[in-house]
Amino acid sequence: MLDSGEGGVRTGGTELLIEWQRHRQGKFWLDIQEEDVTGERKLLESMGLHALAVQDAQRDRHPPKLEEFDGFTFVLYRGIASFNEELEHQSQNIAFFVSDDFLVTRHPKPAVSIEKLFTDQGAALLKQGPGYLALRIMHTSAGLYLDALLKFEERLSDIEDSLMSNGNDDIMRELVTYRTRLVKLRRLFNYHRNITDELRSEEYIALNCKDDTMGHAITDLHDRFDRLYTLAEIFYSISGDLIDGYISIASHQLNRTMQVLTVITAIFVPLGFLAGLYGMNFEYIPELKIENGYFILLAAMGSIAVGLLALFRKIRWL
Repeated sequence: MLDSGEGGVRTGGTELLIEWQRHRQGKFWLDIQEEDVTGERKLLESMGLHALAVQDAQRDRHPPKLEEFDGFTFVLYRGIASFNEELEHQSQNIAFFVSDDFLVTRHPKPAVSIEKLFTDQGAALLKQGPGYLALRIMHTSAGLYLDALLKFEERLSDIEDSLMSNGNDDIMRELVTYRTRLVKLRRLFNYHRNITDELRSEEYIALNCKDDTMGHAITDLHDRFDRLYTLAEIFYSISGDLIDGYISIASHQLNRTMQVLTVITAIFVPLGFLAGLYGMNFEYIPELKIENGYFILLAAMGSIAVGLLALFRKIRWL
């Protein structure tokens, strides 16, 4: 996308890049996706971009970062390939090479935020400057994260109601899965929040916080990342509380079951002792000749059982 400064904004292929490199006039946005790594490196280095920045941009796994080079600012952002309200997401690194007169975005997979802005608002945003355009791409991407997290809040509320009324192991597994995903998202949002913290505290070539428009855009982006981090932290805590609550309820129910079994065992131990005592095959047992000994033993055993039940009820074991 080329804004030649004459009022018109054109989109096209490499012919616009060649034209811009020849005259170096206007503002230029180059978006690179699924290109050959070697050819991509040569192209980027031909634009004067530092080899180390290009190397970081082409790495599959690299934490978000912000770095100043001679003539441009390099931002490595963790964007979205796909994301839903179940917190299932595929992220990808989006590299921003930002200067006063150009923006280069590089990503291996389709990026929802870039595709959306390129077709809808790209021309208007490019006129406002490559730095402002880069911030709006990140802001749009953060908005997609935010929409999914707000939808997840409804799902978390439903899980909380289900857990209290009919908790089971399937819900527990689901909660543990969400908690794991929230840990990853919280770490990601913290990286991004650190980037905007740095942007607000220092001056960069094309992302100058001293400029009023850029300063407001950086602050707005920081607030969005801060909200994302806070929501991820809150949802992580809620998930943990629900897991702990379910485990506590399950442990309490197990304790009650064990208590009942203990009471039953305590009642039948003395009864079993008496039955075993008079069931021994000795010829001379004193009470065997008592005419009503059988009924007396049953009465004694019954009294012991009733007495123990009364005792356990009194001490609130039943």
